[in-house]
Amino acid sequence: MENQPSVTIVEDDATVLSVVSEYLRARGYSVTGISDGIEARDALRGPLPDVLILDRMLPGVGGDELCRQARAASAQLPIIMLTALDAVEERIDGLEHGADDYIAKPFSLRELQLRVDAMVRRTRSSHVSSEPFTLGQFRVDPAHRTILLEGNEMTLTTREYELFLFLLQNPDRVLSRDDILREVWGWSFGEASTVTVHVRRLREKIEPEPRYPRYLLTEWGKGYRFTVKDAA
Repeated sequence: MENQPSVTIVEDDATVLSVVSEYLRARGYSVTGISDGIEARDALRGPLPDVLILDRMLPGVGGDELCRQARAASAQLPIIMLTALDAVEERIDGLEHGADDYIAKPFSLRELQLRVDAMVRRTRSSHVSSEPFTLGQFRVDPAHRTILLEGNEMTLTTREYELFLFLLQNPDRVLSRDDILREVWGWSFGEASTVTVHVRRLREKIEPEPRYPRYLLTEWGKGYRFTVKDAA
């Protein structure tokens, strides 16, 4: 089918891999299922899918290493990490290695599909009605999904771009983590650590000294505020 979105699933549990693959195929996705980390590493050296779903615990090459390699190959590739239900630190580690999203096992197939749908919808959206705009040192071109810092195009993951665009479109507003999860991730609820990790990653790219941010400020007990006032 022309323009059929593609998903690659790397999961060593044969039952999970089969069930998820068939579920997504039935909903219009072209699915490639891989059960081994070494095979996945080789596959990711070729054409990349629209969405990559990675289990963290894999034989051969682990999910974290695959995530790093996939992220090096493409900053924009949406990556969902599958993690254990009770391992909060494991989820944070997955985000730190470059994942855009995580989903805990055991998970709802419908929830996973909605996460994949949202990622494909965002990455394929052209934003043709959005005009470029400038805020301080940042130049934003939503039609081309690019953000320039002092004339240099920034390298941002899909989720980092969406987060930064939301912040730039709401300067000097205090945004709670719930606001950000709802507008950027499309979640009605979720863990604050997801936002915290992505804020930290974004600060590393936009702040001269990430430990002492001048643009992306923490409003303790409330959330975050992006400003260019007095930032120079």
